[in-house]
Amino acid sequence: MAGFRVRPLDAARWPDFAGLVERHNGVWGGCWCMAFHPEGLSRTKTPEQNRAEKESRVREGRAHAALVYDGQDCVGWCQFGPTPELPRIKHRRAYEKDLDVLPDWRITCFFVDRAHRRQGVAAAALDGALHEIARLGGGTVEGYPEDAEGRSVSASFLYTGTVTLFESHGFERVRRLGKHHWVVARTVSRAAVRDGRTVAS
Repeated sequence: MAGFRVRPLDAARWPDFAGLVERHNGVWGGCWCMAFHPEGLSRTKTPEQNRAEKESRVREGRAHAALVYDGQDCVGWCQFGPTPELPRIKHRRAYEKDLDVLPDWRITCFFVDRAHRRQGVAAAALDGALHEIARLGGGTVEGYPEDAEGRSVSASFLYTGTVTLFESHGFERVRRLGKHHWVVARTVSRAAVRDGRTVAS
């Protein structure tokens, strides 16, 4: 992760986020990372509508992500947010079948610039997301990654992250979702800011 900087997505950094998405044709067919928000995606929505809805959320503070920078260039992100902000997770029926209690936060997807894959961008993004969650109050955090061990999976399709990545950041497997996906979880302590630095409380 050496050399990368991570910053939270906000209105001022919207052009950086938008530039990365536009360099990749809207990402996954023009979703603009809207699939997990309440608005979701549909066949009747255009990429332009998805872009407008995402920008509105960002400018109103209703979308969260950790942006990874290599120098001045935004090269990846990790989307996270409170559960009501990201209700549309994959494998929802299997998830709700054995649901006990909803988490405070969800980490739903990653994206890495095609020229920066397999360089630690996703790990930097996850680290940044956990840092932001701590700064915003902490709590229980879930992810829904794919177990890619022993399998050949294109990095471009691992948008929920890998189990190995999450486990390296302190998450534990809770239960299986489908054939290769898992619910993973951990608790993040609230952070306090002292002398301009964020520290665990």
